[in-house]
Amino acid sequence: MIRFAVLMFASLFCVGLFAEDNAEWTSLFNGKDLSGWDGDPRLWSVKNGVIHGETTPEVAAKGNTFLICQNAKLKDFELRITFRSTATNNSGIQYRSRHITEGKLRNKWVVRGYQHEIRNENKFPNVSGFIYDEGGKRGRICLAGEKAVWNKDGKKVIKHLIDADGFEKLFNLDGWNDVRIIAKGNHIQHFMNGTLILDFTDEHPKLALSEGILALQLHAGKPMWVEFKDIKLRVLN
Repeated sequence: MIRFAVLMFASLFCVGLFAEDNAEWTSLFNGKDLSGWDGDPRLWSVKNGVIHGETTPEVAAKGNTFLICQNAKLKDFELRITFRSTATNNSGIQYRSRHITEGKLRNKWVVRGYQHEIRNENKFPNVSGFIYDEGGKRGRICLAGEKAVWNKDGKKVIKHLIDADGFEKLFNLDGWNDVRIIAKGNHIQHFMNGTLILDFTDEHPKLALSEGILALQLHAGKPMWVEFKDIKLRVLN
C-alpha cells in the first residue's frame, strides 16, 4: 500500500512537471511591426527585425516612457526576451505593472511597477538585472546577485548568488543578452544568459504586486537606444 502511494505521488509529480514544462509559448513580437504594442511613435520602431527604441537631442523623451504590450496580462509566468543597449542611459522591462492614465503626466505611456533593470554595464551594483520599483517607494528592491525577502519591515538578504567577477564574465557588453524572468506567486527569479542572478520573495502585505502588464522602457535624460527581440511568454499554473 505504501509502495502504491509513493508511485502515485511520483506519477502525479511528473505529470505536473510535464504540464508546466510543455506549457504553450506565445510570441509577443512578430519581427515586422509593432502590432500588439503601444508607445510613442516618435521613439519606437522596428529595424532589421527587432524592436528599436531611441531618443536623440532633437527627439527626446518627455519623462520615462514605455512601449506597452497590449496582449499580455502577467500573473504567474515565464518571460524570455533578448536585449542590447547603449551605455549612455538605462532601460528596463516592466512586468506585473500598471499603465497610469490619470493625474498630471508627462506623456501617455507612463508605467509603474516591477522593473527588470537594463544597463550596458558590468560593474556592480549598476548592472542589468536588479528589480527597480518604477514609480514606487522602494527604489532598488532587490539587487543583482541577491537572494532576498522583503517583508513589511524591509528587505533581508539571505545569501549572494553571484559576485561582480561572475557577472562580468557572463554579461555581453555591447552585445545581445538573454533575459529569463519567472514569477510564481510572490517568488520572482531573474536569469541572465542562463545564470540565476536574482531570487526575490516579496512578502510586503501592501506593496507586493501579483499581476499586471508588460512594457519596455526608454529613460528620460541622455540620448540612448535599446533593442529587443525574441519576446516569448508562457503562463504558469
